[in-house]
Amino acid sequence: MHEFADIAQARNTKVNKIEQIKASKSPLDFYHDLESYSNGTKTLDENDLSYFLKCFGIFPKEGDTFMLRIRIPAGRLSLVGAKMIGEMAKLYGKDHVDITTRQQIELRNLKLEHVALIIKALKNVGISTFQTGIDNFRNVVTSAFDGLGKTHIVETVAIIESVQSLFLEREAWIGVLPRKFNTAILGTKINDCNIYGHDCCFIVALKDGVIGFNLYLGGRVGVQASDSCIFVKQKDVVTVFEAVIHIFQKYGFRDNRNKNRLHFLLEAVGMEAFVEAITQFSGLSFQSSGEILAKEDFSFDENGIFELDDETVAINFAIPSGLFNGSDMIALSDLVEAVKGEIRLSVEQSFYIICHKSKIETIMGSVLYAKYKPFQNIYFTHQIACIGSKDCSFGVIPTKTDAIALANYLQKEVPIKDGKVRFYWSGCIKGCGIHGVADIGFEGCKVKNSEGVTELGVHVLIGGKATGESKEARMLKKSVPFSELYTLIKDLMIYYRDHKRDGESFESFESRVFAGLSGGEILGMLG
Repeated sequence: MHEFADIAQARNTKVNKIEQIKASKSPLDFYHDLESYSNGTKTLDENDLSYFLKCFGIFPKEGDTFMLRIRIPAGRLSLVGAKMIGEMAKLYGKDHVDITTRQQIELRNLKLEHVALIIKALKNVGISTFQTGIDNFRNVVTSAFDGLGKTHIVETVAIIESVQSLFLEREAWIGVLPRKFNTAILGTKINDCNIYGHDCCFIVALKDGVIGFNLYLGGRVGVQASDSCIFVKQKDVVTVFEAVIHIFQKYGFRDNRNKNRLHFLLEAVGMEAFVEAITQFSGLSFQSSGEILAKEDFSFDENGIFELDDETVAINFAIPSGLFNGSDMIALSDLVEAVKGEIRLSVEQSFYIICHKSKIETIMGSVLYAKYKPFQNIYFTHQIACIGSKDCSFGVIPTKTDAIALANYLQKEVPIKDGKVRFYWSGCIKGCGIHGVADIGFEGCKVKNSEGVTELGVHVLIGGKATGESKEARMLKKSVPFSELYTLIKDLMIYYRDHKRDGESFESFESRVFAGLSGGEILGMLG
C-alpha cells in the first residue's frame, strides 16, 4: 500500500475548494438544522448551497426553488412510496416528477420551507434522499427484472440492501468521498442497467459451476469499466465492496475534481495493484474471472409486454424524456395496487408494472396505459434525456424538449413498428444522459451553421452497445446544428427501416451493417 500512499500524497498536496468546504463542518450538523433553514431562522450560506444541501439530495435552482432527488434502491418503488411522492409533487412541486437514469425520482419547483417537511414525509414511508448528490455513494442500480422469470440468474436486491447498509445515512460516509461513486450489481441475463458504466460493477458470471460476479472497476462518462480479472462469490460481494470504497476514500485524489473519480486512481496505480489492495483489505483470496452470463438482448411486444415466465409479465410504460407527474404517480400506485403488482423503475427513465398475466387487460384498459403506451411512438420507448439547460447550469441545450420534438418528428416521417432504437441525450459533455452507450447518442454543443451563425446543436454518436460487454459509441458527425439534425436522423432511420431484418434492433443492425465503418462512410451510405 506504500505506492498508494505516495501517489495520493503527491496528488493531494493542494486540495480543491470542495475539500476545504467539507472540512468546515459535518454534513449531519447541517442536516439537524434543516428545519431551521426551512423556516427561516437560519440562513443558508455559500457552502451550504454548493455542498451540504446536496449531501441530502437538495439542489438549489433558479428563482429560489429547489430540486429534491429521491433514492429508490434497485428501482423498486413501493406503492406507498409512489403515492407519497405523487402527493408531495402535487402539493409542493407543481405536479412535476422526473424519472432518472439511476432508477430514482426527482421533484422540482420546491420552496425551501417545504423541503424538510417533504423529507420527513418520505422517511415515514421508508424513503431516503440522503447521499444522492455531490461526493457520495449514489443509488445502487440493477436490472428492472431483478429476480424475475426467464431473465433471472441471481436476485441482487438483498445484496444491494446489504451494500447500502454500509454507507446510507451513516455519518462517517456522508460527503467524505473524493468524488461521487456509482455502483451497479447485475444478476440477470440482460444488461438493461448500463452495467459497465459505473465506478464499481458486479456482473453475474459462472466459474467452475458456481454463480457469482466478475468485478469491473473504473467506469465513468465516456469510459467503460475495466475487468479486475477476479471472480467474487455471492457471499463476498459486500466485503469486496467495502474494501473498494475504503481504498478509494483513503487514497483517492482530492485535487482536480475533473480527475478525482476512481478511474484516475486505477489509472495511476494499475489494476493489478488495486486488486492486491482489495485482497489485503478483505482477507479474501480470489479466482480469475468467470464467464459473464449477462449477454442477451431483450424486447417487448407491440403492447410493451415482456413475458417473464408462464404466469408473470412486465408491462412497459414509455415516459417521454422521463417527464412524469405527481397525479399520474398516484394513479400508478392505485393501478398497481388493484392488480396486486409491483413497480420497477428503469434506467431508461421509464417504468414497468410487474403483474400476473390475468391482469394484462385491466392494465391495458387503464387511462395511464393509454397515455404512456409503448410504440405509440417507437422513439419514446427507449429514450433517455438529461435535464438539460432549463435546470442545469452545465447544460448547453434544453435536452428534454429537443428529444421529444425529434421523436415526434421521426414518428411522423419514419414510423417503425417492429424495431428497437435507443436514443440517449446529454445536454453537455458531462454525459448524464449516458449518450456514449446509445444506439444513437446526442451530446449538446454550440456550433456555427452553414451561414456562420452560432446556434445550438449536438455531436451525434452511433453504435453504443448494451448487449454483452458494453461498448462506447463512435462519432457519426460532430457539431450538427439543429437546423440540419432532423434531416440527418431521418435519413438514418429510413436506412434502418429499409435494410433491417424483421424485428431487428438497431444495435444488432449496426453491428451487421455498419461494423468497422467510420462516421463519414456511414453518412456516405445514407445518400
